[in-house]
Amino acid sequence: MLPEKLTNALNDQFNNELQAAHAYTAMAAYFSKKGYHGFANFYLVQSREEHFHAMKFYHYLTAMDEKPALQSLSEPKNHFVSAIDVLESSLAQEKDVTSNIYALVTLADELQEHATLSFLDWFIEEQMEEEKTFRDIITRVRGIEEGGEYFLKMDDEFASRKLE
Repeated sequence: MLPEKLTNALNDQFNNELQAAHAYTAMAAYFSKKGYHGFANFYLVQSREEHFHAMKFYHYLTAMDEKPALQSLSEPKNHFVSAIDVLESSLAQEKDVTSNIYALVTLADELQEHATLSFLDWFIEEQMEEEKTFRDIITRVRGIEEGGEYFLKMDDEFASRKLE
């Protein structure tokens, strides 16, 4: 069993990951409505990835003889003004997740919960990758017109993304 404070923090992150999946589905809807189905696919895959992350927390909690506790999800942002708005919201969300993971690492370290520290290592690497992905996409999209030729090429590229 884990210290109660750590269990609560892990449960909060479990729910944060579910909230992120919820938010990415709303972002996919923006692109679907605009007819950019590749970008929509990118975000639907991103949503499934966040759900996968949530389930990692779920399984870790149960492995440590703790109970995953579901919380209410908040309504995500549903209105975006542009693709870059969606992408910048995505990067901000990932930065928040990174901050939450770092706080969990700090707490686990303070409590000398080495199994939890080991578990969280994967998330540190994942967050570095997630932030880089969104920074790179933002760089690509900033210099082009939404709906322009290169944007549509990116849309085609994102259509083939799958959850690995």
